Amino acid sequence: MPIVNSIAALSDEMTGWRRHLHQYPELGLDCHQTAAFVVERLKEFGITDIHEGIARTGVVAIIEGRAPGRTIGLRADMDALPMQDLSGAEHASKVPGMAHTCGHDGHTTMLLGAAKYLAETRNFAGRVALIFQPAEENEGGGRIMVEEGMMDRFGIDEVYGIHNSPGTPEGHLVTNRGALLAGVDEFTITLTGVGGHGAQPARTRDPVVAAASLVMALQTIVSRNIDALDQVVVSVTQIHTGSAMNIVPDQAMLNGTVRYYDKAAQAEVKARMADLAEFQARSFGMTAELVYDEGYPPTINHPAQAEFAAGVAREVVGAEAVDLDTPPIMPGEDFAYMLEARPGAYLFLGQGDTPSCHHPKYDFRDEIAPIGASFFARLVEKALPLA
Repeated sequence: MPIVNSIAALSDEMTGWRRHLHQYPELGLDCHQTAAFVVERLKEFGITDIHEGIARTGVVAIIEGRAPGRTIGLRADMDALPMQDLSGAEHASKVPGMAHTCGHDGHTTMLLGAAKYLAETRNFAGRVALIFQPAEENEGGGRIMVEEGMMDRFGIDEVYGIHNSPGTPEGHLVTNRGALLAGVDEFTITLTGVGGHGAQPARTRDPVVAAASLVMALQTIVSRNIDALDQVVVSVTQIHTGSAMNIVPDQAMLNGTVRYYDKAAQAEVKARMADLAEFQARSFGMTAELVYDEGYPPTINHPAQAEFAAGVAREVVGAEAVDLDTPPIMPGEDFAYMLEARPGAYLFLGQGDTPSCHHPKYDFRDEIAPIGASFFARLVEKALPLA
């Protein structure tokens, strides 16, 4: 079965929703206007079981099928990024310093399209929980919704989500049976030495030299402490120190990110980073403080649900446009918390040769929204069939 005809007929309306959302992006947990827009559309569709204020501005709406059964959760994120919109589109962001450069406006639109279809047909036995989530980009709105008891409160049995994918052929759906996106940690190492005159370095304990040595030492974690078959990234992305050309500062600060798929590898990185910071600092006659923040865990699909989702995808876009063995990638995603709480799967929907997510010229491709909406709708009908 290809794209659902009645959803295809919604294409222009969905484009209107998406471009409206694109013009009025919001950040983090403060997706007030976006949530209000979502609720207004849901009410227009005849959906009355709507719950607001979850994770501050998150929305969960329930659609009852024609018979009792399980509950399938469908999730879309709503937040934007703190950057300028340089897409040049007529519908470009009207909010300075904020832009939908990751396509969450498109994700919200796809779930709204599926919601309209499912509310009209109700051709399933059970319930659908429509999850509109804030703060995917930074504050972990998915984690907060789970911690606030969303899964138990709404009796969600399985949960599914989609993310657009620049660079993947348009309309293709790809996923895998395990780790799909990486865990995301951050670290700060503060080196404290003794400052002084730049012309008399022997009277100082120079944290700049120690920082340079430590940056190089941190690279040995992946090359010498992690199994070559494990995929781990340790990147120092910032060095902050100094105030003048002729002053040796008393402190230097390193910041960076760690990406991983396996918890044991994460533990090894954390332990080695602590050792290297301490002993490298000591070798230069100074001290080190490591602050290691564990962020989003890896996004790990459940094999049976990934297989099922791929089967649905084949019905919607054809077998040749579905890949169940796509390799994992190193960005992170807070849908991981939902997959830790319930079985489910996450998929990427190709939008062709466009600027990448988080690029200032990125814009969601409206042509793929009916595909995502059809996938969501058919997944519900296949997972919750009427007898």
